Amino acid sequence: MDIKDIVNRDIVNLTNCEQEPIHIPGSIQPHGFLLGLKGETLLIDYCSANTAEYLSLFHSQLLGQSFGTIFGAEAADTLREYEHNGMMLGSTLLRLTLAGVDFLCTLHKNDDDIYILEGEPVTLVTRQAVDVYDQTSQFLAYMHDTHSLKELCQLVAEGTRDITGYDRVMVYRFDKDYNGEVFAEAVREDLEPFLGLHYPHTDIPAQARELYMRNLLRLIYDIDYTPVPIYTIADAEHKNLDLSLAILRSTSPIHVQYLHNMGVGATLTISLIYKKKLWGLIACHHYSPKNLTPEIRLAAQLQGHFITSQIDVRQASEEYEHSRKTSLAVEKMNSHALYKATDLQAIVENPEILNICNTSGVSIIFNGTAYNHGLTPNNEKTIMLAQWLANHTRHGNFSTEKLIDYLPEFAEDCQHVSGIIYHSLDIDNNNCIIWYRPETKTEVNWAGDPAKSIEKDEKGLSPRRSFALWKEIVDCISKPWLQPELDAAATYAYSLQRQISLLVITQEEEKYRKLSELLKQTNSELENINWISTHDLQEPLRKIQLMASRILTRQHDLPETVQDSIKRMNTSANRMQTLLIDILKYTRLKYNDDSSEHIDLKELLEEVSLEISETIAEKNVSIIIDNNLPVINGISFLLKQLFSNLINNSIKYTAPEKKPEIKITPAEELQPFNANDPELYQVIYVADNGIGFDQQYAQSIFNIFTRLHSDPDSKGSGVGLALCKKIMQNHNGHISASSSVNVGTVISLYFPIKKSESF
Repeated sequence: MDIKDIVNRDIVNLTNCEQEPIHIPGSIQPHGFLLGLKGETLLIDYCSANTAEYLSLFHSQLLGQSFGTIFGAEAADTLREYEHNGMMLGSTLLRLTLAGVDFLCTLHKNDDDIYILEGEPVTLVTRQAVDVYDQTSQFLAYMHDTHSLKELCQLVAEGTRDITGYDRVMVYRFDKDYNGEVFAEAVREDLEPFLGLHYPHTDIPAQARELYMRNLLRLIYDIDYTPVPIYTIADAEHKNLDLSLAILRSTSPIHVQYLHNMGVGATLTISLIYKKKLWGLIACHHYSPKNLTPEIRLAAQLQGHFITSQIDVRQASEEYEHSRKTSLAVEKMNSHALYKATDLQAIVENPEILNICNTSGVSIIFNGTAYNHGLTPNNEKTIMLAQWLANHTRHGNFSTEKLIDYLPEFAEDCQHVSGIIYHSLDIDNNNCIIWYRPETKTEVNWAGDPAKSIEKDEKGLSPRRSFALWKEIVDCISKPWLQPELDAAATYAYSLQRQISLLVITQEEEKYRKLSELLKQTNSELENINWISTHDLQEPLRKIQLMASRILTRQHDLPETVQDSIKRMNTSANRMQTLLIDILKYTRLKYNDDSSEHIDLKELLEEVSLEISETIAEKNVSIIIDNNLPVINGISFLLKQLFSNLINNSIKYTAPEKKPEIKITPAEELQPFNANDPELYQVIYVADNGIGFDQQYAQSIFNIFTRLHSDPDSKGSGVGLALCKKIMQNHNGHISASSSVNVGTVISLYFPIKKSESF
């Protein structure tokens, strides 16, 4: 049987320590032994090299053997029962007698389905376990008398030191960047206190924090220990053992050097997990080697549970007063109504708006105007900030204690504007509310210069050696925003948003009211124009026509030039009368509210042809009406006028050298009007072989008073096709034209399939 050790011998230094695989060191600390057992068979697949010291059996005698065969069926059954009852990694230790020696053991299963059994001999201790638990119970009873989280942590530090006997016990709290602060401390009187000192996040790298999340208790009994290698059967390449949850796991040499530099001889670390994140640590230091029995370790670990179970309660108590005050401020502000935009200045000047989130200034930006109060940027910068925040948040919300991290150009304003809370008040404009908090210069006491986490000496790179007090002045940063302040700001912003929305609606209603009044006046004027067109203008035209006719009839001796002028005058009067009649039709068309009906287009077109039969016969026009024209919904007299105008228009512009022909046919299938229109239409084509026009005028011919042909013999007002377009619009349809000069014109009429409710 080939046996090998799995010690990780990769060179680790400060240039690659962030990638160091600290969970697979391949060795353990020597104050206990380790066995790795296969899940199904309990075959011993891994074994620490020091088993002979504890079990009087060398690793070579254990590897490949069954746990039950070596230590007896009773020990194997006890182990199985412990695992079956779900007690692994719990608060109850596994007591086993192995090779005639009593051990207190921990048992857990790793991701490779290997049971890791760690054993330490049972020893006599000066303090019995029952005394430890009695003290813990007493501690639990009177810790409820504390009110703040800091008081609780201080009590935990003192209780943990009393239980464990370490020289120094610190409650270490992380910030959002995992820089640590000594939040509470119990220390031997002759030692320098570390309370209030800060440690950079580089002191505890990411992979170490990850292991603290998984393994809640970590003991180093002597930093000068000699690592004990782990052996295994060499039956697979790259075989290794994940020791993430192992109590005895060997320590990174970088961390050992760090502790050496601090002068520490032994440590105990207890993880504080809050809301599935590493909130902090209970860090215990001793300045000489020190081991703890498993019972005392568990008692110490309970102190961490006390803290994490009480964080919510203590923080809620501390935040209650803030929440009460901010809620009261929001309630008072909501009592002030907003009737017009200028009321916003009175709102920002109300002192309660600053109490909402304990700020020194506020701005409300509405329709490009900044309403400011207190310590704020100038108007230009306020508008610029609102624009940037709208783009950055996509009209959402935002808060920061250090604005210059996002906008360095605000460095000159940070004395008054360092922290902000922003809430957008709409999704289209830059309307918003911004609260400002001034700079709070902070003196941070670091345990050594945080910029010198790595030092270089004659031996190369090393963790920092200096932990002497190093002061840093932090500027351009405000006090942190508390959750009640953020919640209150959001609540009031939503309330203000509703008020502004009502204000905008009121303004729009007022605008529409004025437009409606203007429209009534305009309609009234149009009615007057219609009356004038119907009566006042047509009467003098009739007189002009009558007088011209009489002169031409009775005065035969007039010079030819005079007769020609009178004829032209009469023709112009006739054209003007036609124009007035067409204008009257056009303006009255929109007021028509006749109900629609099913109309057979073939029958309707035959009626139209009959009505204009004299014109058709005079011009010798051939009109071809397709027998398959559909039945559509429409207004009969309007559709007659539509087709009458189109046919007359085609007759008017016939080509002299061609026999006039007009074809009225349906499209073979339903069609959309254009690519962007999802609706389908019945399409009717009115095609002629007349003089046509340039296609560039295909849109303009439907504009009122537009005439493409200036021939004086072509009688027309320029209203006919505009009238056709309006008729199609009244039918929720469309009209378009396609033409070529001297080839002809095709007018396309698009009728909707379903009956429109506007008919």
